[in-house]
Amino acid sequence: MLERLLEKFLFNSRWLLAPFYVMLVAALVGLLIKAGQETLHFVTHAITSSESDVILGVLALVDLTLTGSLIVIVIFSGYENFVSRIDPGQTEDWPEWMGKIDFAGLKLKLLSSIVAISAIQVLKAFMNVKNISDRELSWLVGIHVVFVVSGLIMALTDKVSGDGHAKSGSGH
Repeated sequence: MLERLLEKFLFNSRWLLAPFYVMLVAALVGLLIKAGQETLHFVTHAITSSESDVILGVLALVDLTLTGSLIVIVIFSGYENFVSRIDPGQTEDWPEWMGKIDFAGLKLKLLSSIVAISAIQVLKAFMNVKNISDRELSWLVGIHVVFVVSGLIMALTDKVSGDGHAKSGSGH
């Protein structure tokens, strides 16, 4: 009986994660405000800006959009994987990927988004290379390479472990 009570307590403790996902929604609102400010700044200066400044403005908006998408992926996938299933009910525009991403898929989507965000930072640095030191550019490229290599290793690890599970499961 004590074991069953402890297991029920541990199982229900997953709900402690729910406020974290609500806080991520608040962070998404903050990011939306920042994107609005960036858009206002971008649009009001687009006519007088140079071509590379316009491209940097667009890249900043793409960066904010990818970050927002990353937050949404974490909110829905994390909630569904660790707290509770979400019932889409009668929602017609329910994204197909929601509810189908397992923890391994979530890790890969997160790392892919981080690599994309990092790539945009490197591209922004290259577009603004005259105002960035060699040291700063080297750090940006180095960090990006680390993210790319980490993503490849994680994908390979998941593929190998998935293949191993499939092979061991087929013999039974």
